[in-house]
Amino acid sequence: MVNVIIEVSKYLMTLFIAIYTYLNFSYFRFHDEERQRRICGQQNLIMALLHLTAYSILYLKSEDERFILFYLEQVVFFAAYIGLYRLFYRNRTQILVNNMCMLLCVGWIIMARLSFDKALRQFFIVAAAALATWIIPLIVNRIWQLSQIPWIYGLMGLGMLAMVWMIGNNSYGAQLSLTVGGISFQPSEFVKISFVFFVAAMFYSSVNIRSVAAVSLVAAAHVLVLVLSKDLGSALIFFVTYLAMLFVATNNWFYLLSGAGAGCCASMLAYGLFSHVRTRVAAWWNPWADIDNRGYQITQSLFAVGTGGWFGMGLYQGMPYKIPVVEKDFVFSAISEELGGIFALCVILICLGCFLQFMMIAGKMQASFYKLIAFGLGIEYIFQVFLSVGGVIKFIPSTGVTLPLISYGGSSVLSTFVLFGVIQGLYILKKNDEEDYG
Repeated sequence: MVNVIIEVSKYLMTLFIAIYTYLNFSYFRFHDEERQRRICGQQNLIMALLHLTAYSILYLKSEDERFILFYLEQVVFFAAYIGLYRLFYRNRTQILVNNMCMLLCVGWIIMARLSFDKALRQFFIVAAAALATWIIPLIVNRIWQLSQIPWIYGLMGLGMLAMVWMIGNNSYGAQLSLTVGGISFQPSEFVKISFVFFVAAMFYSSVNIRSVAAVSLVAAAHVLVLVLSKDLGSALIFFVTYLAMLFVATNNWFYLLSGAGAGCCASMLAYGLFSHVRTRVAAWWNPWADIDNRGYQITQSLFAVGTGGWFGMGLYQGMPYKIPVVEKDFVFSAISEELGGIFALCVILICLGCFLQFMMIAGKMQASFYKLIAFGLGIEYIFQVFLSVGGVIKFIPSTGVTLPLISYGGSSVLSTFVLFGVIQGLYILKKNDEEDYG
């Protein structure tokens, strides 16, 4: 009987997330705030049904009463997070709050399936991150002086990356994290945000050739330190973000094309210098040639994605644990296997909806400083999603980056909360200005 319920549930969950995704894009069709509020309310209802269905299956299959308490804790968190945003930030963008909650919901479902202890740890990290970043929209809305200290952002971020390079912890051949007081964190996740603030503040001051040269030098230093640390996924995110922000700030095609050419040359150089890179490229190019060794992770990922089909195997019906580091870099494989290709595609579309909202906010900002921040953070976010999903499905070589708000990892979660908090602050700032001068 349980197996029948699981079989039915996978179609229900696919239906729920498909409706949510449809509502997500329907939101952009309407400019009437009352209609937008109704859509957001419908999204909340659909998310609650998806959440309840998934945890009912987790409990029925495992017969572990801890899932009931864990489910109730999440319900309290979602209600508090959505309700408090509604109470304290009248001019918030509710669609971003909803999308954050939906992505967290998906992450907790698949994480609880993979490891209850890690899911519980992730829950407490998310709760702490939500509390710690609650004030960020207010700070962004109130402190214009954020644009006056570009070199603090740049030098502080570069110093943190250099520290990781010199004394960082080694993980899968790359130096990624620092340990302080027994707690490990990944500085590059936070430097991504300070880097965007640095570039935005510098280009807000000037976009003449001297300013572009100075910013390019600091940006190159960030990328170089990351390459030396063998954190190539982050290096690629920094490079693409800077190139996109440079083009938007200057509207100069020469900068864009020459930067892209330099990036291609640097990629070939990295391939020649680092065995770590050559191994990943070889595993991507033909994983079947060494399926028991360097191609094992990607082949298991492809097996999982293919086995899941459109509607998935159902929770607890697949074998995602066969994929190394599945809860971090390859969580999208587990989603595809047990929840299905349609469900996984909807997750990507929800991420795309967040990116579109970022770009719309960037387009509405009058001050170039705020415009560049929204644009830069949006590029970082969507490019990280692209790298994570692309590596899982063998579209590109694996880069070892997480899927924001879904993958396991405290630094990734906290930095993403900061990113969304900044975007919320910019949206609130714009709405307040419209009310004051409209």
